[in-house]
Amino acid sequence: MKDQMIFKRYELKYMLTQEQYNTVIAEIKKHMNEDEHGHSTIQSLYFDTPDFLLIRRSIEKPMYKEKLRLRSYGVADKDTKVFLELKKKYDKVVYKRRVSTKEDNAVKFFTEDATEAIKDSQIRHELQYAKDLYDQLAPRVLLSYERDAFYDKEDSNFRVTFDSNVLWRDTDVNLHSGIYGNEILPKGYVLMEVKVAGGIPMWMTKLLSENKIYKRSFSKYGTAYKTMLARSGKIRQVAAAAYNLRGKGAYTYA
Repeated sequence: MKDQMIFKRYELKYMLTQEQYNTVIAEIKKHMNEDEHGHSTIQSLYFDTPDFLLIRRSIEKPMYKEKLRLRSYGVADKDTKVFLELKKKYDKVVYKRRVSTKEDNAVKFFTEDATEAIKDSQIRHELQYAKDLYDQLAPRVLLSYERDAFYDKEDSNFRVTFDSNVLWRDTDVNLHSGIYGNEILPKGYVLMEVKVAGGIPMWMTKLLSENKIYKRSFSKYGTAYKTMLARSGKIRQVAAAAYNLRGKGAYTYA
């Protein structure tokens, strides 16, 4: 299954115990195939404003929200293929639009205002708009995790992923400093995400019901941000309307 650049789907999250995971993965392998990346180490570098406007808005669960991130499979160097992604959610539907490029080009796109570093496309224009919209946009948090990804044998639009060893850090926020950080998930748990454009297959519905696995709200970046606040002892209550959304800000890519 080749990498997709445009997604429109629902993303449902479930927190599994190790016992539940063992049961689910055994059944998954009967109905689904591993995707192109199979088991992989993912790094997601989240961009935000100095006062974390994007994630603060997201935590408030508005009708519309968006995130901007740079993703790699494994530790990257300047020539590694990465994905620059704009992820939006409107009325529970997730829209993800991304471009692939070398890590060096993605850095230039932000640090040098070099729009030509990314091949011209509608998605690049959308990324540029987001970059111009949010003041002093910069990498703020790096998430990394081990992922096993599958797609349904009958419908490739139905996907299930399992994330473990989910780590975050707010220092060395780049894709080439290695895999380390602070744990997010409770010990022994696995985060399962069900990604579907339409309905969930009957076998999956039955599997969830029989094992008492229930949907829950969970954000990796949101959890990392809340942990940062708790550790610093700060409470941020900055009104979004008072924040200046226009104008450009320069930053140094770590």
